[in-house]
This record gives sequence, C-alpha cells and structure tokens, in this order.
Amino acid sequence: MTDKKPVVVYGASGYTGRLICEYLRELNVPFIAAGRDAARVQAVMDRIPGIETADYEVAAADHSVKALTDLFKGSRVVCNTVGPFIKLGHEVAEACLATGAHYMDTTGEQDWVIEAQERWGAKFAAKGLLLSPGIAQMYTTGEIAANFCLEKPGLDTLDILVLWKGFPTYASTQTIFTILKAKWFYLEQNKYVEWPAGTSFEVSVPGQHETALALPWGGTLHPVWFKDDPRVANCKVAGGVFARDVMKGVIATQAMFDEKIKPLPADQQEAALAEIAASVQAGMPPRENPRINMSIDSVYASGPLGRAHCVIHGNCNYKQTGLLQAYAAYSLLQQPSKRAGFASACQAFGHRELLGVLKSFGLVMEPILTVHG
Repeated sequence: MTDKKPVVVYGASGYTGRLICEYLRELNVPFIAAGRDAARVQAVMDRIPGIETADYEVAAADHSVKALTDLFKGSRVVCNTVGPFIKLGHEVAEACLATGAHYMDTTGEQDWVIEAQERWGAKFAAKGLLLSPGIAQMYTTGEIAANFCLEKPGLDTLDILVLWKGFPTYASTQTIFTILKAKWFYLEQNKYVEWPAGTSFEVSVPGQHETALALPWGGTLHPVWFKDDPRVANCKVAGGVFARDVMKGVIATQAMFDEKIKPLPADQQEAALAEIAASVQAGMPPRENPRINMSIDSVYASGPLGRAHCVIHGNCNYKQTGLLQAYAAYSLLQQPSKRAGFASACQAFGHRELLGVLKSFGLVMEPILTVHG
C-alpha cells in the first residue's frame, strides 16, 4: 500500500497534521494520512478544501514499533505530529530507521530533541537518513532569522525572541505542560546551562510600543541546534504568545508545578499535568486568520566588534509549520538533504530556501536586517 505514497503524515487528524496534508496537496505530493482511528482521520480529510484533487489514502496503526514499521514500509518521509514526543517519539524514530524513511516532527520539547540526537542521530546518519525534530514556526522561522544575522562573520552570541498571536492546539497544550517537568537549558560558551526555576521576561516587541511577557519556553530548540555550530558560543531564547493573561497563567502554573506537583511521584505528576492541560484546551482552536494571527521572530546577534538584528514578521504560525513540513518532505523526495543524521530545518534545507517558500505562500515578510560593525 505505502509504496505508492512516499510521505506519511502521522497524526493527520490533529490541527497541524491536517495543515501538512493541505500543503502536500498544494505541492502535488502523494501522501498517506495516518492515525490510530481511520474514521477520525477520514473525517478530518473530508474537511480539507480541495482534498478531492489530492493523491492520498487513509491508514490506521497502533502506536507500536511493529505497527508503525508496517505503516511506513515503502514510504520515504514521515512527518510526525504525535506528541508529547518525549513519550511517543522513540517508536516513530525506530520505525523510520527500520524502513529507511526520513524522520521529521513538530516538537517544541528540548529534552526530546537532545535525547533524539543522542539516541538516534548517528544511526540515521549511518543510513544517510535525515532526523529533523522541531520543523515548526516557533523554532524554524527564528532559526532562519538567526542565520541571516550569522551571515556576518564574527558574531557568536544569539538573543532570540519568538512571539505569536493565537490559541495553542490540544497537542501544543499537552506539550506545554509536559515540558514543565523537564530541565530547560540555554547555551553559554558551548555548554548547556540550566535556566533557574520561574524565569520570565518582560520583552520589547519589534514594531510596537507595548511590551510582552515571555518565558524560556522549555529552553526551545535553538540552543541544541547551535551547540555544535562553530559560529555560535551562546544562545538564549524567550518565547510566548501575545496574550498577557495567557502568559500570566503559564507562569502561575509553572510556579504551582514547582511547589505542589514536582514533589509528587512521576506517575502522579503525569496525571496532575494531564488534568490541567485538558482543562485549559480540550479541542481545536479556530482556523487561523492572517489578519489576526501574527507572528514575530526577532534575533539579536553580537560579537566582540559587531552587531546584527533580524526581524521576520509573519502570520498564521500553524500554517507556517504545515508548509515547512510539507516543503521539507517535497524536497527530500527530489534530492538529499544538506546533512544526514540529526539536523535542524535550516541545516538540512537552507535558511534562504525555507524563507523563499514561506514568502511565496504569503506567510512571512522580507526580513528586516540591520548590521553594524
């Protein structure tokens, strides 16, 4: 079955999975929309505009290495949206490795990315396969901005801000509460340094006078990607949503977790966080509106004798994620990635190439780049 459809979207019934399928349709890429419940996946597919013109099929599989290996067999790329990834990612990665498929996901979990790199990176590289967790707006678009700054030699420190306006999906909410249990790291002189508990920031937002609240947001993925980049020694990231009340709620929940939930046994922590997450967001948010759902990725890069600042204004962060995933799959079907094994989206496909794709679909503006020194 799968040998006719080179891409598998695993978790296609979710908000982001559906968007990946939409953009695969626009890029004329055949795909399998997969999940645990075929009827649920089909119901979601039926609501995608123009889906009747897509070359796709629906499949169901249990979340086990064996079932996923059977599902992926004959495919070349897997777009994984089933999280939290620290809990559910290893089975998908193992099945990809067994079937010779490239692995990509939409994670925002720093602990999963570090673990995936350590456990699977060399194995994927040995087979010439890409292992690229975290291809998503909240990480990749900021990484694009960082790479524009780093085109100026001599800048070794990155200060990154990622903000977006909208509602987190059910899966994103699960991830937000999952990362409360993890240690969060920034990069200092090429070493991971743990963020102090309860860290938050009042940040200046490019393009407006009002400030915003932000968090280290699980550490984000940028410190992991840039750790082995000889250009970068230091990397700190702040992120969040524009809605101040939402950010206050996240900060309060973080404090409550540290005080009341963290001392509990691991299984009780899981249950308590799952209950809180379900109470915050139990369904899909409204479909993004480009007039409302804006995003800002701002990067200051500095060095001993130089400065650069890059801002990318965009809209519809989940659509950006869907397009980035679909384009990455589209690219891998035509040529090898720039790197095999563990690599970020920019390392695998090029920051200018990814920017061009986002611009061509009207999701970001031309970057505003200022360089001094």
